[in-house]
Amino acid sequence: MKNHLLHLIWGAALFLLAACTPRPANMPAMNHPTAFDWQGHRGARGLAPENTVPSFLKALEFPLVSTLELDVVISKDRQVIVSHEPWMSHEICSHAGGKAVQKSEEETLIILQLTAAEIAAFDCGSRGHTRFPEQEAMQAAKPTLEQVVQAVAEYCAAHNRPLPQYNIEIKSQPAWDEVKTPAPALFARLVVDEIRRLSIAGHTCVQSFDPRSLREVHRLAPDMVTALLVENVRGLEQNVKELGYVPTVYSPYFKLVNAETVKNAHAQKMRIIPWTVNETADMQALIRLGVDGIITDYPNRIPGN
Repeated sequence: MKNHLLHLIWGAALFLLAACTPRPANMPAMNHPTAFDWQGHRGARGLAPENTVPSFLKALEFPLVSTLELDVVISKDRQVIVSHEPWMSHEICSHAGGKAVQKSEEETLIILQLTAAEIAAFDCGSRGHTRFPEQEAMQAAKPTLEQVVQAVAEYCAAHNRPLPQYNIEIKSQPAWDEVKTPAPALFARLVVDEIRRLSIAGHTCVQSFDPRSLREVHRLAPDMVTALLVENVRGLEQNVKELGYVPTVYSPYFKLVNAETVKNAHAQKMRIIPWTVNETADMQALIRLGVDGIITDYPNRIPGN
């Protein structure tokens, strides 16, 4: 009981700290239910199979989670599939009969060469994940974006929970063009069209490490919230310059964030939301720096949850 009370007090303190951190005037907003944006990475990857419906619903069990972060690729029949890799990973996926996918098979099990029905036959949850020992192993398939949105809406209605935001990553890079993923122009169009069809554009951010894809999204939907993912050391100014426009969100690897990074992002009216932060002490340190949100595999480690 004492520990629970301490968690509640600490969570309230962090909320007030985030809410009271000065923000530049006219900073773009995503209509988040709270001032600070806690994002469940691939749902709740530390607790349930990544990028699956059970993982997203698990993340929603934690009241402070306001956004579901996920990755998308494209199937042979042009469905938007929720998956980190544009292939069936040997680390987590199994064939319909239960045989584990071998690393040598990955080049022949490319999602762009499989239909949505064929993709659904693979089990990418029963084997668990060696790097996430707290993850509960369970049978789970790679869903379509539509299946995720429908399941989330049903869960929120049943549990009287506000609908979350979505942070959707386009998984593209030049080496994959027209082999493992569509070229950026087509990829971006398929994702934007699906977001609009599902009526989630008003509470969706599209992110990518690939500036080409973000530029295409910005061209197709200038008002859509976008986030530039960063894992290089070139710095904020150079990365934004190379992108060619100022995105709504600057999203670097958390160890690249310091007080100057936060200051510079806010000076350009960008939110700053680092990834992927899995230790509570690191979360606390970033909040003190003034970040606007945090992406984590472990929503259960969010202070106050």
